[in-house]
Amino acid sequence: MRISVKLQPQHCEWDTLRRMWMAAEETPEVDAAWLFDHFYPINGADVAGPCFEGWTALACLAAQTERLRFGLIVSGVTYRHPAVLANMCATLDVATGGRLEIGLGAAWNEDEHRAYGIDFPPVGQRMDMLDEACEVLDLLLTQPLASFEGKEYRLVDARCEPKPVQSPRPPFVLGGQGERRMLHIAAKWADQWNFPGRTPEDLAHKLEVLYGHCDAVGRPPEAIEVSVHLFDPSDPGPAAREARALAAAGADHIVLYFQTHFDPALLRTVAASVADAIA
Repeated sequence: MRISVKLQPQHCEWDTLRRMWMAAEETPEVDAAWLFDHFYPINGADVAGPCFEGWTALACLAAQTERLRFGLIVSGVTYRHPAVLANMCATLDVATGGRLEIGLGAAWNEDEHRAYGIDFPPVGQRMDMLDEACEVLDLLLTQPLASFEGKEYRLVDARCEPKPVQSPRPPFVLGGQGERRMLHIAAKWADQWNFPGRTPEDLAHKLEVLYGHCDAVGRPPEAIEVSVHLFDPSDPGPAAREARALAAAGADHIVLYFQTHFDPALLRTVAASVADAIA
């Protein structure tokens, strides 16, 4: 079982975010740390408030650590062309000695897209973009030359150098729970699938669907790590009980998602409690 920490980089000072990240680095039970990929605050927060850009913040924070794996859960496919993202990922993986995990999702925040003039296609097209983006990233991060002709993206003898440290490439973390398309794409491409829902019952059902897609594409279910958000863990006791129930339902990676309680001491205490519960 893995334990990781996710932080919302919104409505906080940079130093507060940095202290939480460094607390994760110093907590032996914590294996990885994550941010989200949004330009506006989310979850009902004041959208006029501060929100640090995900990939830039991630690079700054990762450079201050030596042990933590890291990534975004998850990077919206509409925000960056996958060829540009591939170069970003390769650079970060090299610079940090091979610790990046590449989070990918179909994006959902229409307000951000509208405000910035970024196209926000229908969900079916965004799923097509995600599926193709996974292939584009895989090609660029593993092949000397990459050519690709899809509905959404095109490569012609494209290069991405240097290659990542991790071989064959950093793992793909796909986030989402749509049963027809999202879980099918996860079955094809995910090294880790992140369940953004809440209850063990929901997780067990989604895993049944995911594993059906795995069978259809000829991929063993055990090839996909299953991570689950444990939302805003403000009390070690309930967090441990929730983690134990999620593990029993099929999770093998608990993501402690701190949305408001940015307290390094709480992070350490909750991580230790959850580790004991799922040992």
